[in-house]
Amino acid sequence: MPFYRPLYEWERPSPPPYVHFKMSWRPQYRCSKFRNVYGKVASRENCYDCIPITKNVHDNHFCAVNPKFLAIVTESAGGGSFFVIPLHQTGRIEPNYPKVCGHQGTVLDIKWNPFIENIIASCSEDTSVRIWEIPDGGLKRNMTEAVLELYGHSRRVGLIEWHPTAINILFSAGYDYKILIWNLDVGEAVKMIDCHTDVILCMSFNTDGSLMATTCKDKKLRVLEPRSGRVLQETTCKNHKVTRVVFFGDMKRLLTTGVSKWNTRQIALWDQEDLSMPVTEEEIDGLSGLLFPFYDVDTHMLYLAGKGDGNIRYYEITAEKPYLTYLMEFRSPAPQKGLGVMPKHGLDVSACEIFRFYKLVTLKNQIEPISMIVPRRSENYQEDIYPMTSGTEPALSPDEWLRGVNKGPVLMSLKEGYRKENKAIYKAPVKEKKSLVVNGIDLLENVPPRTENELLRMFFKQQEEIRRLKEQLSQRDLLVRQLELELKNLRNSPKDS
Repeated sequence: MPFYRPLYEWERPSPPPYVHFKMSWRPQYRCSKFRNVYGKVASRENCYDCIPITKNVHDNHFCAVNPKFLAIVTESAGGGSFFVIPLHQTGRIEPNYPKVCGHQGTVLDIKWNPFIENIIASCSEDTSVRIWEIPDGGLKRNMTEAVLELYGHSRRVGLIEWHPTAINILFSAGYDYKILIWNLDVGEAVKMIDCHTDVILCMSFNTDGSLMATTCKDKKLRVLEPRSGRVLQETTCKNHKVTRVVFFGDMKRLLTTGVSKWNTRQIALWDQEDLSMPVTEEEIDGLSGLLFPFYDVDTHMLYLAGKGDGNIRYYEITAEKPYLTYLMEFRSPAPQKGLGVMPKHGLDVSACEIFRFYKLVTLKNQIEPISMIVPRRSENYQEDIYPMTSGTEPALSPDEWLRGVNKGPVLMSLKEGYRKENKAIYKAPVKEKKSLVVNGIDLLENVPPRTENELLRMFFKQQEEIRRLKEQLSQRDLLVRQLELELKNLRNSPKDS
């Protein structure tokens, strides 16, 4: 049996240059403070129960929230309505709870004013946009009178958005393919954007509101200047059918969610100055529900929630490759119809909460708060996860923004001012009723029906009017007969001698 002695170090042959000893199977972890973020569902007593959530299939969230109130579009017969519930009023909601019910058509979208917490805007199938002022303690009775009614669209209005830095500037997108810009200080539309050829699906603004991105049913992604309506960039997405878009703050990046040509859900990252090709694309799964993107500009985190899904995926965004880094996924068995998002100044910083969703669960008629939490042992204020954020004070007035001034948001610290209340109030302008008469018909009073519900509503309204007129006519016929009989009696009566 031969004897083999061990080789000394200088006797061992050097490895060839193409051999790599790095183990490829070992995962590469990034150093990130958000890698262990987890979702925490509120306890049952802190949820909102027995809410008749709308069954409308329109692709919106049907929910809006701020540090004072939670608003939810509800199912209602005849017209449209939504609940406004004080945030602390959790638990079971009574069936006769007061509603905001002034619309004549189904409510399609609601949004709180980012600078005045008691002001909420709504849009509806009745072609109107309405501004409501909610009392501090919530509603005590049904609210039917809006502080301002805005008419300008010829078809139903499906989407509204507030300007991020200018107070009382509201954008509305209708099924007439137009975007109207409303100055609420005067109560009128001041601009109209008419560059789309189909229904607008989504609107998103950059940090200072100087640029707006839109997605449309014509499969085009557009970046435009909202004041002039000029299209700066436009692309036709052939391999990526876009549905939603979100700006990544001032990173000069856009993210869209949509469907690939193989009918799989995917996301795409774009350079806002060159939309010829996406920077990167990533397939998510093969489900069919719409993907809603939510971006947190402070933590650079992206949340993806699918309509009809029970999970929420979240990613970290970087300026260099790989751009999108998957972090984790929150899972829940209950599917979501929509999600409301709490503004940053309404979060609980003592619990290291960096994001909060309000999930609409139609199967339970329930609203579930879901907090995204960074696990930290220290109870002190964590400045690294709470940088200066957009506050409740506007940077611009409507006139300044319309003149072309751009300003970033007024920042605030969550350490000192997250409980600070903004004292701004909204005073609606006094408007005289105007009319637009063509061929004897007031177009603002007689908007043609565009949906089956509108047609039926108008039909029954006309039938009721016809019935009322017939009753009046029969009463007048009876009165005429009585007068004729009295006249005949007077003629036949003998004259006094």
